[in-house]
Amino acid sequence: MPLTKEVKAQIITEYGGDEKNSGSAQVQIALLTQRIKDLNVHLDAHPHDHHTRRGLLKLVGQRKRLLNYLMRRDIETYRELIAKLGIRG
Repeated sequence: MPLTKEVKAQIITEYGGDEKNSGSAQVQIALLTQRIKDLNVHLDAHPHDHHTRRGLLKLVGQRKRLLNYLMRRDIETYRELIAKLGIRG
């Protein structure tokens, strides 16, 4: 399930500051979080879709690596981001 242009643009603007800042760690984490949420909804309806489950686990791992990078680089931004996204407890 790819993200629509509108949703992607909204996330980039919200977490990156403007529409051109799509490469920052905060934007990438937010985009991955949205894709993970969409895949969780899909897997609730299709519990035997193991190929999608593998893709979901890869996305979760990628988000975890980005979160670790952000935590090492700027702990305050990391804390604000996880609070805003509602992840990690």
